[in-house]
Amino acid sequence: MLTIHAAVLLLPGGGRAPVPGGAVAVQDAVVAGFGPYGELAAAHPAARVRRWPGVLTPGLLQRDAVRLLEESYFPDPREADTLGTAPLTGEALDALGPDDTWRAGSVRRGLHRMLRHGTTAATAAPTAPPALITAMRRSGLLVTGAPDDPGAAPRLDPLARAAAVADATAAPLAVGGRADLAAFDVPDEAALLAAGAASCVATVAAGRLVYRGR
Repeated sequence: MLTIHAAVLLLPGGGRAPVPGGAVAVQDAVVAGFGPYGELAAAHPAARVRRWPGVLTPGLLQRDAVRLLEESYFPDPREADTLGTAPLTGEALDALGPDDTWRAGSVRRGLHRMLRHGTTAATAAPTAPPALITAMRRSGLLVTGAPDDPGAAPRLDPLARAAAVADATAAPLAVGGRADLAAFDVPDEAALLAAGAASCVATVAAGRLVYRGR
């Protein structure tokens, strides 16, 4: 049993108010309970506790995952001096040349960047390459069947086009549901929308800590 504790637990959607000093209890891969930390601590006194600053939310949904991984190159940190750290697209991607041996490493780094942005789920059309779907699932992402939106340019930050955090979360917290969570070093929802998902300090996918920034 694990209890994840933050300064504020956001419960996007459904008109549920934020819970100051909130927490989520996780049993294996599912949510065992959520609410004020004191209540969960009393209910699960033997649980191991992880504390994070700022707000705790359900995991975010990346609707552009396939396009990001197929149409971008995520530079290796050792290439930062020459290529920078942002994903390369368009002419910058073409400049890498026709040899696509870079793709496997780029996909791995791209998936890690998604986890660093609080992502725990991603959409994929039925036509998405099976190898890419396998890589996404192995990274810990829940892959849903909803197709990607081909309209706007893909964004690494799931919050980039969101008017509210609920617009970017994969699913509301539910007892018995998959334990997908993200912690952000911001004080409230407004600050999170302003800072974006790059403020993520921890990502939990199916009860497993898949990214830890501190």
